[in-house]
Amino acid sequence: MDAMITAAAPEPEKLTEDVENLSLSPFGVARSSVNESPLTGDEVRLMTDYFHASMYMCLGMIYLRRNPLLRDPLTVEHVKRRLLGHWGSDAGQSFTYIHMNRLIKKYDLDALFISGPGHGAPAVLSNSYLEGVYSEVYPDKKEDEEGLRRFFKYFSFPGGIGSHATPETPGSLHEGGELGYSISHAFGAVFDHPDLIALTMVGDGESETGPLATSWHSTKFLNPITDGAVLPVLHLNGYKINNPTVLSRVSHKELEALFVGYGWTPYFVEGSDLPSMHQAMAATLERCVTKIREYQKEARDSGKAFRPRWPMIVLRTPKGWTGPRKIGEHYSEGYWRAHQVPITDVLTNPESLKKLEEWMRSYEPEKHFDKDGKLIPELRELAPTGNRRMSANPVANGGVLRKKLHVPDFRDYSVEVKKGGVSKLGSMANFAAFLRDVVAQNPKDFRVFGPDETQSNKLDKIYEAGKKVWLADYFDEDEDGGNLAFEGRVMEMLSEHTVEGWLEGYILSGRHGLLNSYEPFIHIIDSMVNQHCKWIEKCLEVEWRKKVASLNILLTATVWRQDHNGFTHQDPGFLDVVANKSPDVVRIYLPPDANCLLSTMDHCLRSENYVNVIVADKQEHLQFLTMDQAIAHCSKGVGIWQWASNDKGEEPDLVMASCGDVSTHEALAATALLRTHLPDLKIRFVNVVDLFKLIDASEHPHGLQAHEWRAIFTDNVPCIFNFHSYPWLIHRLTYGRKGQQNLLVCGYREKGNIDTPLELAIRNGTDRYSLAINAIDRVPGLGNKGAAARETLLNEQIRAKNYSYHEGLDPKEIDDWVWPF
Repeated sequence: MDAMITAAAPEPEKLTEDVENLSLSPFGVARSSVNESPLTGDEVRLMTDYFHASMYMCLGMIYLRRNPLLRDPLTVEHVKRRLLGHWGSDAGQSFTYIHMNRLIKKYDLDALFISGPGHGAPAVLSNSYLEGVYSEVYPDKKEDEEGLRRFFKYFSFPGGIGSHATPETPGSLHEGGELGYSISHAFGAVFDHPDLIALTMVGDGESETGPLATSWHSTKFLNPITDGAVLPVLHLNGYKINNPTVLSRVSHKELEALFVGYGWTPYFVEGSDLPSMHQAMAATLERCVTKIREYQKEARDSGKAFRPRWPMIVLRTPKGWTGPRKIGEHYSEGYWRAHQVPITDVLTNPESLKKLEEWMRSYEPEKHFDKDGKLIPELRELAPTGNRRMSANPVANGGVLRKKLHVPDFRDYSVEVKKGGVSKLGSMANFAAFLRDVVAQNPKDFRVFGPDETQSNKLDKIYEAGKKVWLADYFDEDEDGGNLAFEGRVMEMLSEHTVEGWLEGYILSGRHGLLNSYEPFIHIIDSMVNQHCKWIEKCLEVEWRKKVASLNILLTATVWRQDHNGFTHQDPGFLDVVANKSPDVVRIYLPPDANCLLSTMDHCLRSENYVNVIVADKQEHLQFLTMDQAIAHCSKGVGIWQWASNDKGEEPDLVMASCGDVSTHEALAATALLRTHLPDLKIRFVNVVDLFKLIDASEHPHGLQAHEWRAIFTDNVPCIFNFHSYPWLIHRLTYGRKGQQNLLVCGYREKGNIDTPLELAIRNGTDRYSLAINAIDRVPGLGNKGAAARETLLNEQIRAKNYSYHEGLDPKEIDDWVWPF
């Protein structure tokens, strides 16, 4: 980059102030790392015209509802009554898009455009329309004057589409409504797509987010033989909504060092003069594409994977480029005021309306569109055709490419259960064998993602079918259980944001996957999952969107077995976050044992267009159901366990219910205590696997009808419900159920420390003694008959708690407890 600075070198301590800061201006003749001029004069002219047509359309989307080609003088009646949209990042994005089109045609590239700037949709939409895709997808927005009018009005208008690259946008698999995920989504899309290049615009505001910062490391997990490539373009337009952006105000040397440190080769393109900028961008983008192809050819010809310093571009252009430098007395182009609607008072100020008309006419729409309102042929010729058009790339409509997942028969991995609640086994370790074979049978379409916990989560059998991808350096000791490989199926990086973004990009581009994580820290991606839920919900409303594989999140290292790690590791609240999302797209499962986990995961891996959250602990636990029983139980989602109940043919005195593996263990132990101390008490034991079964059927497709609820839970008998997560969620889900006043929910109440498992349960009232005592207190008609039993249980609880406190572990009779009946 030093070659770009032509001033004489000042004193070292004055370098940044005197020279570097001056060179940070986005204005002027192009300065670039690659000093070549590959375009002819005619090509520069045509690309400028195409660019101006795009810019005209971006303004039209923000302002116009009538008179789309300005064939009449602009009046207030032609302008939308609410002016919404974002102008600031459109020019840089469209400029890059147009230059990629040239290379797609020249090299027959398979390319995808990912728009990172949050509200950058006008650039994407205008190019989709200009290359003809938008009219093919939406025939009412045809390529004529009326179609263009509809297109303009449709943008940020009731019944239309938003200012992000929403699911309605052809060619989009990344909305950008929440910033920070463009790079991770791009890498997810190119994994196992060896010919794909994801051209990814990174907004300089977006570049300040934590998720984006970690995602630059994704090159350490990209195999140049089996995967495609991501070509990031960091778009430094200088400003966010009302502030400078950090990376636009640091020196070239510092910026270059940052990206070299991340492992990239940065190429700079800067300026505002269109003719020279076209030459600079054409040369630089072509250099990057040819470098990508060289690296891939070297790796593929030799069969030896390596990690190149992949190319990326730093593009510095003015915010609101090609707009007025000033509007009134205030700066616009190159300043934060160009971020959204540049001229805000056109409906009330005739001078402003006149200014807008002059600005729009400066792009010469009459020159670029023919008498019918269609882009003229010589400009249309600049765009690729068919699926080579980036907005038509089938990768962005991943359901089109999705292949059926090959899943082995989960029943072959069943554990033997001769009697419920007697034998112990690790449900997760058993599931790992099933998951290993899913990986083996889908070597190009399925990956397992996680922050750093596959081994810790007892899923390490997967390594027999696919090791952890690692393209960074190796040490000799990695051979001793490191399980690292240039080519693998497990993707681990200690950034929940990045691995979640990889998984989202992977499934949205037509593949399948699973994320496993510790339960307490999955909150890190609350908002990411929220955005994905919104994406797939909107996809259900878009006819041409094909269904993609579900996003499966397996949570383990759960709250009730994080006693040794203390309070910081105890939080099951992710379920509350997911429960807030649309019932059309979310599912929550809490399988109580190994066979139920197999049945549940088989269902989730085969499903589509859902976010499935599965909660199962990784430690050894009691096993309850045979495989046949588990299949029936999981198919129902909720059911009575006859073997643990003694109310058959009679009205129960009490319903003991549970949801979650540890919660079920304690609820069964409480049931056994009650049956031992009060043998005449009729108890019905109920277990819930599918959490949304608790909702009324009118509110969720999985919900129970009122008569189904009554047949299981009754509506006039006390119910003690031991829940894995916060108790308030059960009350919310069962709101309005008849007999809800009889429901006592026990769950995590934000009480924790470095406890034994029993101590932690006692703190939160979910232990066997608390449950049994609560039952005695609530069974009507029992009167004082249960007083002796209550006192005995209270004494046992105190004794067990004291033992745990003094000895550091739970009493043997607690650890070794099995179902006694």
